[in-house]
Amino acid sequence: MPNIVSVPIDSIAAGGDGVGRSDGLVVFVPRSAPGDVVTARISGKGRFARGSLTTIVSPSADRTDPPCDHYKRDRCGGCQIQHITYHAQLAAKKQIIADAIQRIGKRDSSSLPDVEPSAKEWRYRTKLTMAIRREGSAWIAGLHRYDHPGQIFVLNDCPITESDVVAAWREVMSASRFFPTAKELRGSVRITSAGATFVLYGGLQWPSSEDFLDAVPSVRALWWEPEQGDRRLVEDRRDEKTPSASFGQVNPEVAAEMQRHLLERIRSYSPDSVVDAYAGLGDTSVELSRAGARVTAIELDAEASEWASQRLPAPSRALRGRVEELIGESLPADVVVINPPRAGIDAAVAEALEANVATTKAVMYVSCNPATLARDLTRLPSYRIASLQPFDMFPQTAHVETVCELVPAA
Repeated sequence: MPNIVSVPIDSIAAGGDGVGRSDGLVVFVPRSAPGDVVTARISGKGRFARGSLTTIVSPSADRTDPPCDHYKRDRCGGCQIQHITYHAQLAAKKQIIADAIQRIGKRDSSSLPDVEPSAKEWRYRTKLTMAIRREGSAWIAGLHRYDHPGQIFVLNDCPITESDVVAAWREVMSASRFFPTAKELRGSVRITSAGATFVLYGGLQWPSSEDFLDAVPSVRALWWEPEQGDRRLVEDRRDEKTPSASFGQVNPEVAAEMQRHLLERIRSYSPDSVVDAYAGLGDTSVELSRAGARVTAIELDAEASEWASQRLPAPSRALRGRVEELIGESLPADVVVINPPRAGIDAAVAEALEANVATTKAVMYVSCNPATLARDLTRLPSYRIASLQPFDMFPQTAHVETVCELVPAA
């Protein structure tokens, strides 16, 4: 095949690459936009090729200049579609969901509503996780390049992240001399109403953790998760105690809007019993329990499950463990809420939902990955889609959240 080809871009793929065709070849070109005509250096075999953008021959009307220097200069992989106008981003995400539902899920997606936009297109993230590596005698913190994921670059600013988070990271790195000995670490800063929290991952021992805390006054709570062992609280200086920076949505405004929609749809069934699978901190479980439902909240993470357990009134309960191992004994229930990671649900979860379809009023599937949502729909043939509502939790990226309401097909 020719090494450099001309490609008219017609859509955006699930990962954020532009997609076009050249002489019958489907070409995926990062950093291209629908409506672009580009030249790309391609590699690959068969009907599909990966392209590296070389020239924008004719720019799309939906192309815009990204404000982030890291996106342009350092090929940051944190965002994928900063170069596309926000209106076009929302349209692309809607098409990604519709294509997945139809092609993979074999369900009708013609009535899919528009993606609910984020009020903030920039500075919306309240959490930032970065890789931390040694460079000479110093530590550096940064993000990965999209075309060389093994490489990181030093992050100076992130325009999709709240400025207070970036400032807290600068303070953290100013005290990096107190980090534990390790080849690589990872850290996560979150800003809450109670102040900044920091989770450090890696290292075997951390004898200077107290020195680190003394050097970072803006960090109000510190957790450490060593290479071998569970995450542990080092110190919490906040008046309002909440779990570590590992938990919670990064775009609070959109998360609240999505939660309102989810609760509204659940309450429309007036459930007496609910299973909240992949329950996280149990926020949904607590709201439904207060309304009188008997809720079983299933969550694998010990810290999150304990937090949910402390807040749930009897007879509701929190079960710690894998959803696929506990959901069978937790059913039947009037409504089942499933909010899995990007990998989607285990086959055993789908089997349990299928086995209990006769006693289930609705399954509320909260998805962060259209492809695995669509795949899981093929595992749930006894249910039909009652409604779909996408939410743009992550502007400037290809990620999109979808609340899928399923009811028995019969």
